[in-house]
Amino acid sequence: MRIWVDGGLRDADDARVSVLDHGLTVGDGVFETVKVTGGRTFALTRHLDRLARSARGLGLPEPDTDELRRAVAAVVEANPVPLGRLRITYTGGLSPLGSDRGDAGPGLVVALDEAARRPDSTAVITVPWTRNERGALTGLKTTSYAENVVALARAHEHGASEALFPNTVGQLCEGTGSNVFVVLDGEIHTPPVSSGCLAGITRALAAAWTGARETELPQDVLERADEIFLTSTLRDVQAVHRVDGRDLPGAPGPVTAKAMRIFDERAADDLDP
Repeated sequence: MRIWVDGGLRDADDARVSVLDHGLTVGDGVFETVKVTGGRTFALTRHLDRLARSARGLGLPEPDTDELRRAVAAVVEANPVPLGRLRITYTGGLSPLGSDRGDAGPGLVVALDEAARRPDSTAVITVPWTRNERGALTGLKTTSYAENVVALARAHEHGASEALFPNTVGQLCEGTGSNVFVVLDGEIHTPPVSSGCLAGITRALAAAWTGARETELPQDVLERADEIFLTSTLRDVQAVHRVDGRDLPGAPGPVTAKAMRIFDERAADDLDP
């Protein structure tokens, strides 16, 4: 693996980030995950725009878009894979121990690893912890990801691939790394960004292409939804066949199957929608 670290490509064994990088010591950083198929990125412009929004939200310097595109292109060329997960990480850089940020400037790492195609359906669980829809980091894709690590580990312990959070007022919010959609009486609904969920790239495209509605939904909608599906960079649109102890037989159902088909077709037609 060849990795871009602060201005150039490095072999994986030689790729080094300081132990004093603020992204390591206090999670002061933002990131994006981009799907790469056959050497081509998908929705890169949207991902770079969101990276910049997240950086502004943390008060980090504006990322250099030209440098980001050069780094992405170099990493994709150096690591040919049929399907890959490209990770762009942008941090507060060298800083003193503690929450204050140093003046050395931000750090940038771009890496690409091979990924496997997801199954058409999956199991999910709900967790008792909440998303804070009014937090300082709400809506930002930051490297402060520990609560997702804990929730995802809980999901794996229960034979699931994802955990779904409510927000602080009991509304359905999102997964650890995905957005959630439900089908009610043939209509597709997804929580609004005001619920505290991340404004997912795949979420936005799937909603626009399928006509899904943003709706405030109670968490217990998962107990009565006709169909449920997840969206994310590497899931695209993925049906849910079990939530906690509730089975959804026949997943993907007809509405979800249509959404999967529409997404695949539209994404194939435009790699940077």
